[in-house]
Amino acid sequence: MNVVIIEDEGRTARQLERLINKYDPSITILAQLPSVKDALAWFRQHPQPDLAFMDIHLEDGLAFSLFEQMNLTVPVIFTTAYEEYTIRAFKVNSIDYLLKPVDYTELTAALDKFKTVRATPRLPDLQALVELMQKPRSAAYKERFMISIGTKIRSVEVTELAYFVSEEKATFLVTREGLHLPVEYSLDQLAGLLNPDQFFRVNRQFLVARSAIQTIQAYSAGKLRLDLTPPSRQEIFVSMSRLSEFKDWLGR
Repeated sequence: MNVVIIEDEGRTARQLERLINKYDPSITILAQLPSVKDALAWFRQHPQPDLAFMDIHLEDGLAFSLFEQMNLTVPVIFTTAYEEYTIRAFKVNSIDYLLKPVDYTELTAALDKFKTVRATPRLPDLQALVELMQKPRSAAYKERFMISIGTKIRSVEVTELAYFVSEEKATFLVTREGLHLPVEYSLDQLAGLLNPDQFFRVNRQFLVARSAIQTIQAYSAGKLRLDLTPPSRQEIFVSMSRLSEFKDWLGR
């Protein structure tokens, strides 16, 4: 079986590959692709694989756009950080879905299901999935994080947060007071847990709170630099692929 992984979180992609190889070492991972752009380029140059694992939110857009831009017939198992109440429709409109962080037992069940329906693969119902993504979320967003500090556990309210940053294969939250604390979530997972009206992922390393943005400075070629409170340890630029969406978010 030939498989492609379309996932913008490198750590998640590597973990998924390890689990797939654990399930069946004979499965060939043809490519790990981090964006819609890279996936389009790959599919235009290669035969379609037997199966694709697709993160719903990629660094430059929704994975659904691949089917809109190309005549893809590849069966899909979606991966997502969205809670189960939001994504039940993905089980109906694709082979299956896997909630991040991916669990080996769930991966096994999804691949077993794919083998069962392989003769008559089910392609994504794009219209149904796009409508699902556009619906307002009705359940509560995460309101606090429980952080272990030595032998103690501290509760950090979301209202205390300034931003999240990915550093050296780990994720940290930064509070308004300047505390820099580790969390057991990837930025991709956090984007699905936090209220999108309050938090925005500006690039692959930073997820920022609207209230933490102090100034926005324009750079050449439309590039934007953010100054946050408290200041970050490195400069923060809004990625070009997210620039238009970021401006729309600021205007809400």
